[in-house]
Amino acid sequence: MTQNHVSGMETSAVSVLKRAVELDQSGRFQESLVCYQEGIQLLMDVLKAVKDDSKRGHYRQKIKGYMDRAEQIKAHVSQLKEDGKYHEQVKISEDATGYSYEALFKPYISSSLTEVWVEDPYIRHIHQLYNFVRFCEMLMKASCKVKSIHLLTSQDEPDGSQQTSALSELRESLGAHGVTLDLQFSSTIHDREIRFDNGWIIKIGRGLDYFKRPKGRFSLGYCDYDLRQCQETSVDIFHTKHTKTL
Repeated sequence: MTQNHVSGMETSAVSVLKRAVELDQSGRFQESLVCYQEGIQLLMDVLKAVKDDSKRGHYRQKIKGYMDRAEQIKAHVSQLKEDGKYHEQVKISEDATGYSYEALFKPYISSSLTEVWVEDPYIRHIHQLYNFVRFCEMLMKASCKVKSIHLLTSQDEPDGSQQTSALSELRESLGAHGVTLDLQFSSTIHDREIRFDNGWIIKIGRGLDYFKRPKGRFSLGYCDYDLRQCQETSVDIFHTKHTKTL
């Protein structure tokens, strides 16, 4: 392994761990835990590649410090979850980027996740339907084995044919991948909430529709939602032991 490659890995580790510390200090513990784990792995890769004993000792010490902090956070989060008191808030500012569904939901997706409930009144218009497709794609690519997705939304009035057609097509597509899409409609639904059967509840003020319109079809952010500008909204994350039904 070249010196440049080792240096690149170290730079990546420093960047990820810096983010972990920032999240840790702002009380976003579950997110910080993901960053600590990624950063520690990168540092361990650096340690394997370094031959100098004094440098190896330095890296070992750093790794131990970060591992100790990660363990403390794990214990703290476990206690909060046990007490039913876990709550953190992410504020997405106007025009912010870096908040794709992958980025936002990753800390709360685990291998035990098999069932998802989405309550969102605005999965009606074409861009909102695309958002829901993106959300489903994110779940399909994540490190979990989702078997069923439940959507409760409102029907597009007066012409619901586009909505019906789109959701039917998505249901068929998910079915081909072994995932059931359960659709229900409500004319009184107002709240927006996403529940995972591993206990996490994510409430986004604007639901899944927090992205701004891209400036054009050939503008950055049209395909990659991490580069898409956002509208201001708040995301509240809770944990409960009872998420089997909405």
